[in-house]
Parts: sequence; C-alpha cells; structure tokens
Amino acid sequence: MITSQQMRAARALLGIDQRRLAELAGLSLPTIQRMEASDGQVRGVVDTLVKVIGALESSGIELIGENAPSIAIGRGVRLRETVRQKPSGEVGSILFDQAKVDAKTE
Repeated sequence: MITSQQMRAARALLGIDQRRLAELAGLSLPTIQRMEASDGQVRGVVDTLVKVIGALESSGIELIGENAPSIAIGRGVRLRETVRQKPSGEVGSILFDQAKVDAKTE
C-alpha cells in the first residue's frame, strides 16, 4: 500500500515534518514515527494508512506503485531497480551517462 520510504520522500517533497503530516492526517506524532520507522511496506490499521495516504494525496503527492506508470505531470522521484549490467557503484542516470559520453568524445 505505502512504504516508509515513500512516506519520507513525500514529506521531503512537501517540505513538511512528521508533526505536520500527523496534523494533516489527524493522527498522533508517535503513529507517524512508528510508520516511518518500519522497514519496507508500512503495516497497520487500514484506517490509519488511508488517513496518511489521503493527507499526502490531498497535499499534491502522487504515490506510484511498483511497476505502475505515472500519468500526472509535475516533479517527483521514483526508485528504480538496480540495473544488473552496470558495474557495482556506477550510477545510472541520463545526466551522469551523458557526461561520461561527452568526456570520452572530447
């Protein structure tokens, strides 16, 4: 449904802290802290998860599920799978890869 990493990333995009997210969702600060401290997918009472997701979405966040396309416009982040063809430690991004190509052609 939502991961702790998505919650933290969403808060960062909105520029809000845990306390503000708790207020927006109508939950307690310790509840948000517990949710974000979990590893991977957040588990909890469905109503609580729905409140957090609703608060984030009404604030402008689009939560993208794994392998789901994004049809909205605007800024955002998405964690992609590690590309196995790249050597360990090598970053794969359009800007980084283009910079390497440009450096080789100079």
